Amino acid sequence: MSESTIYDLVVIGGGPAGYAGAIRAGQLGKKVACIEMERAGGTCLNWGCIPTKALLKSAELYQKIKKAEAYGLKTKDVSFNFAEIMLRSRDVAKQMAKGIEFLFRKNKVEYIIGQAHVPAPGMVEVKSGDNKGSFLKAKRILIATGCKMRRIPGLEYDGVRVMTSREALDSKEQPKSITIVGAGAIGVEFAYFYNALGTQVTLVEMLPHILPVEDEEVSKAVHRAFEKQGIKVHVGTKCENFEVGKSSVKVDLVQGDKRTSIESDVLLSAIGVTANTDGLLGRGTQLELDRGFVKVDQNYETSIKGIFAAGDIIGPPWLAHIATFEAVNAVNGMFGHGTPKRVTGFPGCTYCQPQVASTGLTERAAKEKKLDYKVGKFPFTASGKAVAQADSDGFVKVISDAKTGEIYGAHIVGSEATELIAEYGLAISLEATVEDVHQTIHAHPTLSEALAEAAAATSNEAIHI
Repeated sequence: MSESTIYDLVVIGGGPAGYAGAIRAGQLGKKVACIEMERAGGTCLNWGCIPTKALLKSAELYQKIKKAEAYGLKTKDVSFNFAEIMLRSRDVAKQMAKGIEFLFRKNKVEYIIGQAHVPAPGMVEVKSGDNKGSFLKAKRILIATGCKMRRIPGLEYDGVRVMTSREALDSKEQPKSITIVGAGAIGVEFAYFYNALGTQVTLVEMLPHILPVEDEEVSKAVHRAFEKQGIKVHVGTKCENFEVGKSSVKVDLVQGDKRTSIESDVLLSAIGVTANTDGLLGRGTQLELDRGFVKVDQNYETSIKGIFAAGDIIGPPWLAHIATFEAVNAVNGMFGHGTPKRVTGFPGCTYCQPQVASTGLTERAAKEKKLDYKVGKFPFTASGKAVAQADSDGFVKVISDAKTGEIYGAHIVGSEATELIAEYGLAISLEATVEDVHQTIHAHPTLSEALAEAAAATSNEAIHI
């Protein structure tokens, strides 16, 4: 790195938006640098998506082994080592981070570890790390610093009794009991993980349903499944009067006029995220914000010319695959490789058991838009493959135009839902109809047959398989 070097692009943040944007610029032959505070991969790869999926796989496998008799298998004295499960999760994250670093080298992206500060347009200062005090001159800057976990006001987060998902991913000891505040994807996934390993879990959501962004039927199905698994679920409930002691945390659960006090070893806060702009902008680079997130135009350019932003930092949906899509489109646009696209349809996935995946409109959204629609549903209990593998909980639900059959939305709860949803994402993108999906031959026996059968069910043509 030379003080006289002028970069075509300096990317701030090395997560799914940052590394994707930097690598794409490198592929286009541009002089590019990527500054990341900790390690390539950002929150998703190091403290979010990837390590949590490693934990969830361990929990899922442990549960399957415990239920081996359902498959005609005999097991004895099945146990686990919590610390080793956590260590495997960290090792998976490290392996993937090395992959990003390799791609940086391959595409000639200059990778700098440190905190970035933008004192003025066209200039980035490195405020920490080995390159502390260095300044990078940039024709363009892409801000991709993502989000950080929102914290409950007045509550001290010590990483032992009170923690966010980040501290949970670095813990070595399994709590006997845990209260999880917030039942979005993060809260629900951790609820499944801890409960599967024997921790007593209480899951609290202020809104009427867990997974509140999902279709209500799906949310209710997961709610029932969680209660069957032994998770205590409280919806439409507020948390008040937190008391953190040396060995436990007390909190009042308030539902209408009813108030109940509960106590657990640990409290995990999963109430959402806020934009990560700490120390990022100088007085000369005050960007226009929208509800705390950086506001961008159709080309992902901010209110200051030459400064772009993509990923979680520009607002919801806060999903890694959305961040990557936005950053690649931003870079393509700024260097003249096509007109940037903004996100319209996208899949949302939650990796608890049963899994949840969706794309497009929920039934409630279709009603609110006053659309003339039909609903097709197919239960996995009628799927030969699902029954054969002892994973028959859940269903596929499709919402389509009542006249044309165009697909408005699809919702899956059940085994491998997160892998199955892509077909309906493609169908919506191509403006396909439920008839198109139904007439596409799906291999038998597969879980994907349920996608076709749900499409057929909009016209009462489903055949149990």
